[in-house]
Amino acid sequence: MRILVLGGTKFVGRALVEAALAAGNDVTLFHRGVTNPDLFAEAEHILGDRDGGLGLLDGRSWDVCIDVSGYLPRLARDSATALRDSVERYVYVSSISVYADLLVARDETGPLATIEDETTEEITGGSYGALKALCERAVTHVYGERAAIVRPGYIIGPHDHTGRFPWWAHRAARGGEMIVPASLAREFQAIDARDLADFLLIRARSTLTGVFNATGPVPPVTMLDLVEAAASASDTDLNVEVIDDAFLTSQGVEHEIPFWADDPDWIAWARVDVSRAIGAGLTFRPIEDTVAATLERTGVVPGVGLEPEREAEILAAWHAR
Repeated sequence: MRILVLGGTKFVGRALVEAALAAGNDVTLFHRGVTNPDLFAEAEHILGDRDGGLGLLDGRSWDVCIDVSGYLPRLARDSATALRDSVERYVYVSSISVYADLLVARDETGPLATIEDETTEEITGGSYGALKALCERAVTHVYGERAAIVRPGYIIGPHDHTGRFPWWAHRAARGGEMIVPASLAREFQAIDARDLADFLLIRARSTLTGVFNATGPVPPVTMLDLVEAAASASDTDLNVEVIDDAFLTSQGVEHEIPFWADDPDWIAWARVDVSRAIGAGLTFRPIEDTVAATLERTGVVPGVGLEPEREAEILAAWHAR
């Protein structure tokens, strides 16, 4: 299969290209050459910017395009339009952030986020989901039934540049007393980038299109399972202290703990329905594999996660309550 990847050298794209090449596909990467430019010598690289540089793809053809780097509706529309007659199928990587809210467990029919100014290109926490929804609409408008839309939740695993799950894994690997918010101890959804990559390749090969939520895993896990797996992989003694969300809020905790947010509009973020994707081939590797690969191949990102002094301060207040 001839695959064109828009992006392909960072986290999800990297996992996708690794899987595609391992499966013997003919892969072309269209990217700017900024992030990890030395990866994948065995693939074809076309260096260009999708913002005005799509002409470099003229006169070529591929079986499928997998778009892992589309965040702005204008650029998603431009790429889909430019490739309409050159690519048989278009797989767009979206996000569960497209839902208007996650007050309840959503399937693919849930209402989507909207934004008053659909021409804005400022990506913020408030605009990200609505812009992704507009990207979906643009791709589907051009490709119709030839388009597959994949909506992952949180993505974890090796080469995670966000630093969110690497902080959890490396913090648990250090051992000692560790905070886990009560909500994350009850439920958690995230997908290993490699499992997402495998599902994207299934969508690339399949004529079954439409929209698919892709997060997990199933059966469900919690953050307790993940940090305990990290401690076990590191042969470390870990003492988890599950702390009420309300207490963390009272201590002024906001964005210091990755994946945790005291947001009532997103109370069901870890209950997204992925049954359609599972029926279409989505599978999940053991969490021990995800944790071990993260510890081995991904370092912490400075500034992400609770600093040791701040964690000790919160724990002391919790014990003294």
